[in-house]
Amino acid sequence: MTGHKVFHIPFAKIYPLYVEKAERKGRTKEEVDQVICWLTGHDEVSLQKEIDRGIDLETFFTQAPEIHPNSSLIKGVVCGIRVETIEDPLMQKIRYLDKLIDELAKGKALEKILRQ
Repeated sequence: MTGHKVFHIPFAKIYPLYVEKAERKGRTKEEVDQVICWLTGHDEVSLQKEIDRGIDLETFFTQAPEIHPNSSLIKGVVCGIRVETIEDPLMQKIRYLDKLIDELAKGKALEKILRQ
C-alpha cells in the first residue's frame, strides 16, 4: 500500500457521508451529485457506476473523466490545511471535494460553489 491511507478508502464509503452532511444542513443528494460531477466530469450515470464498482478514492480521481479546469479556483481550509497549498495532486483533488461539500453544507449558493 502506497500513499496516504485515505487514498485507499472506497469512494462508496465516503459518498454517503457527503450526502448525510449535506442533508443535515438542508441540502440534497442531487446537489451533492452535482458538485461531484462538476469537479470530476462524471455524469449521474457514470457517478453511480463508480459508486457501485466500489473503487477507492485514488482510482475514483485518477479515472475521473476530467477534473474541472476551474477547480484551481477552490480556496480555503479543510482539516486545518489550505487546499491551494497541498502539493500532492491526488490529495489536493480529494480536499477540493471536501471543501466543496463543506461549502454546500454551509449554505453557499451552488453558482458560487461551482465557481460560475
